[in-house]
Amino acid sequence: MLTSIVKRVRAIHLGTVMPWVVRALIVVALFYTTAHRRPYVILGPSQSIQTQHSVTCVHTRLTDEVEEWKIQRTMQMVREMGATTIVEFFPWPYIEPQQGVYNWGHSDMIVRHARAQGLTVIARLGMVPEWAQPNDPEIDHATSLTHLGPDRFYDFGQFVGAFAGHYKDDIQHIIVWNEPNLAYEWGYQNAPPQWYVSVLQFAYSEAHKANPDVIVLAGALAPTLEPVGSQYGTNELDYLRSLYEWGVKDYFDALAVHTYGFKFPPEEPPDPAVLDFRRVELLRQIMVENGDAAKPVFITESGWNDHPRWTKAVRPAQRIEYTLNAFRYAEDHWPWLTSLCVWNFRYPAPTHSFPDYFTLVSPDFVPKPIYIEIQNWARGWEK
Repeated sequence: MLTSIVKRVRAIHLGTVMPWVVRALIVVALFYTTAHRRPYVILGPSQSIQTQHSVTCVHTRLTDEVEEWKIQRTMQMVREMGATTIVEFFPWPYIEPQQGVYNWGHSDMIVRHARAQGLTVIARLGMVPEWAQPNDPEIDHATSLTHLGPDRFYDFGQFVGAFAGHYKDDIQHIIVWNEPNLAYEWGYQNAPPQWYVSVLQFAYSEAHKANPDVIVLAGALAPTLEPVGSQYGTNELDYLRSLYEWGVKDYFDALAVHTYGFKFPPEEPPDPAVLDFRRVELLRQIMVENGDAAKPVFITESGWNDHPRWTKAVRPAQRIEYTLNAFRYAEDHWPWLTSLCVWNFRYPAPTHSFPDYFTLVSPDFVPKPIYIEIQNWARGWEK
């Protein structure tokens, strides 16, 4: 492009063209060639986390990120913030688009950059590839993406085993499925708790066969007050009790939980009728009652939202205060908690809705005030 423009400039009778025209054409050509050149990514030396609070964790959304330099920059900013751990979603359809044929390219890229920054990865596995979806014309495509039927539980377990084996040296924590107490996560089909126990049974066996040291996380249970018989989901307290009744105890090593503060401060006492940050204590009590006190808990989604018009949001200053106090409360009161992961670090593009106000960093990597304040706390820079 640049060569052809320069040749055209030379072909012009310079005596009849103003010098600024020539310079302008060259500038345009240089801009075009540099603007369309992909940044060259250098992995660089391995980094280590500088933090005073190892509980600090964030959920990332790098599955949706295309450009490698943005994946690298995300990992760098997570490390610089003082977080030790990320939760990342690795969709089954992306990795096994054809049965038995694995494409590890993008997930390898994510894991490679996490390792370079010294970050621990908690992998969330889910969704359903086209070949494993039901052959039913009445099920729309959006619903079928999460429609896991009993005839495919074994296939999903095989995928979990392949994932655990492929990342045996890099990923030691795997979340099996996501928010199984919500109907959406099953393609809005009737999915009783025993289905999830069966999924865990296959996944747990295959994961530990591939990597005996892997930690299989059950859950990540969604906070909800849906009544018994709701078409949208099941109260997570009732759901966990049902899982234990169906023998889940032998098929997981730790529990993953989603707990959001909504409009309540983190110190608000837990109440079965209220969705707040300390609701996780009620789930923990169910674990203790079922003899699972030795198993840790991971909060893999949490946080507050500061959208100016969402009814469940708080003010930006409150969001910062509540988030930092949540970290402090967890460290001081929950010895059974391994990680507290804030949702969500960054979206690759704006959603133009309230989810944008959960993020810590803008799509173009501008840190929000809450990022700075978490960094000051995690790295001990508070005044």
